[in-house]
Amino acid sequence: MDKQTALDLLDEKQDFLFSVSDSIWDNPETDYTETVSSGILMDALKKEGFTVTSGLAGIPTAFSGSYGSGSPVIGILGEFDALSGLSQKACATEKEALEPGGNGHGCGHNLLGTGSLAAAIAVKEYLKGSKKPGTIIYFGCPAEEGGSAKAFMARDGVFKGVDIALSWHPNQLNSVWAFSTLANVRIHYFFKGVSAHAGTSPHLGRSALDALELMNMGVQFLREHIIPEARIHYAITNTGGDAPNVVQAEAESVYLIRAPKNDQVREIYERVNQIARGAAMMCGVEVEIQLEKACSNILVNHTLEEVLYENMKAVGLPEYTEEEYAFASAI
Repeated sequence: MDKQTALDLLDEKQDFLFSVSDSIWDNPETDYTETVSSGILMDALKKEGFTVTSGLAGIPTAFSGSYGSGSPVIGILGEFDALSGLSQKACATEKEALEPGGNGHGCGHNLLGTGSLAAAIAVKEYLKGSKKPGTIIYFGCPAEEGGSAKAFMARDGVFKGVDIALSWHPNQLNSVWAFSTLANVRIHYFFKGVSAHAGTSPHLGRSALDALELMNMGVQFLREHIIPEARIHYAITNTGGDAPNVVQAEAESVYLIRAPKNDQVREIYERVNQIARGAAMMCGVEVEIQLEKACSNILVNHTLEEVLYENMKAVGLPEYTEEEYAFASAI
């Protein structure tokens, strides 16, 4: 089977693949809750003759679908999680939420998992037609947007025995990424204080919100003293209520720290933790620090990138209709 035959095969299956993508779009689920989306992809893999295994690394929505036997063993990563607050009507050129404040696919993850499924099907058909040895494994990877499930899957040996694993992401142009990404960690800070009436007995209270604000201020001063390539982002997720006459007994924030290398992220992470503990001490409250996820920086593989690039050139560029150009222009 040559490349054109594989492409023709996918054209024949386009209605099936579109239905998978549309179904995932219609069921946007955030990290680690992608029960419906993962089920759609697992059912599609079973229909195409793959052997499906669910619950990888103890994660209910992580799964694999394999076909073939022997070497080489090629993995293809599929993602399907959505983002909160991005509910959107399909094919609309302006923001139009289906559910105000609801979930939605902001980075094309409904396409991402489906495109990887298409690639896995094409390789499966090649193995089937050529009768050559080799194994193709589709890895269903949840929580890409904030939970880094692939890191936990790797830690538990899910990718052991795989020769290479390929991934892709929707973009404004067709290209091979020949650069690294920033390593990062995501941390949740829970401040616990003592509530009191702010008018009659404020001296009895210990404000968790004061500690959170002091922490944020401390991190602002820290920015001058870290490498310029690093990034520190945060969101306040709990201010302890909306009553101004009560000393807030709880407050929470989520931090995301990025830097080019793992050890740089680790150093900044420890310094931010020190600021959080110091802020808690200043206000007489407690702080719980919960590391939620971590991602290593990508190690560049120029040899594999060149192979990908040559194959992309052989396939050629997509052709667009006037209707598609008009839609893109409207967006």
